[in-house]
Amino acid sequence: MNHMPENLPDDPELLKQMLAKMQSRVGFLEEQVALLRQRLFGRQSEQAVDPATPQMALFNEAEHEVEPVDESAEEEAVSPAKRRGKRKPLPADLPRIEIIHELPEHELTCVCGCRKHAIGEEVSEQLEIVPMQIRVIKHVRKVYGCRDCEIAPITADKPAQLIEKSMASPSVLAMLLTTKYVDGLPLHRFEKVLSRHGVDVPRQTLARWVIQCGEHVQPLLNLMRDQLLESRVIHCDETRVQVLKETSRQPGSQSWMWVQTGGPPDKPVILFDYSTSRAQEVPVRLLEGYRGYLMTDDYAGYNALGAQDGVERLGCWAHARRKFVEAQKLQPKGRTGRADIALKLISKLYGIEIAYKESSDDGRKRGRQDLSCHVMSELKAWVDKTLPYVTTQNALGKAVTYLANNWNKLERYVEEGYLPIDNNPAERAIRPFVIGRKNWLFSDTPNGATASARLYSLVETAKANGQEPYAWLRHTLERLPQAASVEDYEALLPWNCTPQVYG
Repeated sequence: MNHMPENLPDDPELLKQMLAKMQSRVGFLEEQVALLRQRLFGRQSEQAVDPATPQMALFNEAEHEVEPVDESAEEEAVSPAKRRGKRKPLPADLPRIEIIHELPEHELTCVCGCRKHAIGEEVSEQLEIVPMQIRVIKHVRKVYGCRDCEIAPITADKPAQLIEKSMASPSVLAMLLTTKYVDGLPLHRFEKVLSRHGVDVPRQTLARWVIQCGEHVQPLLNLMRDQLLESRVIHCDETRVQVLKETSRQPGSQSWMWVQTGGPPDKPVILFDYSTSRAQEVPVRLLEGYRGYLMTDDYAGYNALGAQDGVERLGCWAHARRKFVEAQKLQPKGRTGRADIALKLISKLYGIEIAYKESSDDGRKRGRQDLSCHVMSELKAWVDKTLPYVTTQNALGKAVTYLANNWNKLERYVEEGYLPIDNNPAERAIRPFVIGRKNWLFSDTPNGATASARLYSLVETAKANGQEPYAWLRHTLERLPQAASVEDYEALLPWNCTPQVYG
């Protein structure tokens, strides 16, 4: 049955306007359905921006084979159809156990009657993994007293522990934090891992250890934030996090995890901060006193920070490109359109960045001034020409409008060679949190969310500085209780220490 709107106007012109609005609305909804289908069932890739990043196969990894393997062939053999790269050597710092293989005694006599001698050797290496070993450290504190007087006995000291009167050693805490914040393993799964080894530690205890660790590492985070605020450029982004037991809020309410990344190339810093709000007061508080360039998307929550004296806003070309990619997906198959024109010019900008990637800041600046400015002039002319003929009710119109509205921030990266073209560093920094969130889904309490922010900051900054997370965490957690000065804490920062390799 057809349902016609009631009380239609008699004026034909009004009817025509109503019909146009309805058609526009239908077109918008059709685009949304098409984009949703693409996001659910289509390929998710931005290889045009970063062609070196392959799309990972998420299912049937163990069953998938690129090509048939000949079991009798040497592992290093090269297929005639497709050349295989040479296998990378195993890390030199891994401990090695040498096993000598010799001929049995009855094969050492040559056919001529002489005894064979070793004239060389062939060496091959095989990776071995020792399963988790759990053992108990028994602290025995001797008590001393004098038999000739009544002076009170004295008990020998033991090293200060991060969590006093706890059975968790620094190695246990380091493993707990690594599995949760690096490998994305929820606490209830780590609880089961321990249980398989005969150790029963309730997840409530594990959660308490995590929160206590987060409290003890705050001095390190303060020093990392000081380093961050000295950056010439800071990248910012934010993502949702659900916290069940927030005061005066429903369990389904959305909170936010904010990420900031910056620092010099040899001392990168990545900081996470939990907040119930996405308001502009949050980045203003987090980056109080900062002077430099701020790279974000076009979210209005950064406007107040960007308006402060000494803060210069940069726009993200990856976000601009992404909107034209969505518009391109909605074009009829096999046909090119306006979105292709914009994408081609944006690809040229990224091509220039790739060409000057290894150049100095001065060389990159000259390349941008000579080449990128010309491409952007062409793109700006196209935007000005196209904008009057598009509507914000469809994907192409939104993409063109985004480009026009953010142009002053997007074009600024050519001012200096060290300025970034996009906000991808922040998006890469926040990705481990997003992946981990798919496993643990939500935080139970604000204290837990705050601890997670602190500990993600630690492990991601450690990884960015080339540290193996477990080794650095164990090294740091062992020494934190003895730290008594700023110098002691600075010595534990990821760019200042060299942890031992734990075998």
